[in-house]
Amino acid sequence: QVQLVESGGGLVQAGGSLRLSCAASGRSFSSYTVGWFRQAPGKEREFVAAIGWSGSSPYYADSVKERFTISRDNAVNTVNLQMNSLKPEDTAVYSCAAGWVVEKDSEATYDYWGQGTLVTVSL
Repeated sequence: QVQLVESGGGLVQAGGSLRLSCAASGRSFSSYTVGWFRQAPGKEREFVAAIGWSGSSPYYADSVKERFTISRDNAVNTVNLQMNSLKPEDTAVYSCAAGWVVEKDSEATYDYWGQGTLVTVSL
């Protein structure tokens, strides 16, 4: 079993930055792919970014490429999402997920989910 807890959300002006963290408990965490997903009000949840177990092969949604960076530190069971140049359309609840996934951008293949953290980007 893996428990995931997100932190770092908040209110930021457009153009600003936030750093989200996903802290995990559980011995198998370092072997899982970890992804970030987001859900805006009234919209479906969508993929944001994912990273493999070793920290290699980061993968991003087109909408966040060049602005967001995903990284992980298996020594402390944490995955971070650095978000720069934020836009109002980035406003959403951001959730991290973990699992032995085949398709990094498919939420159906992730086994464990956190509760999410709210990011609000104002004009």
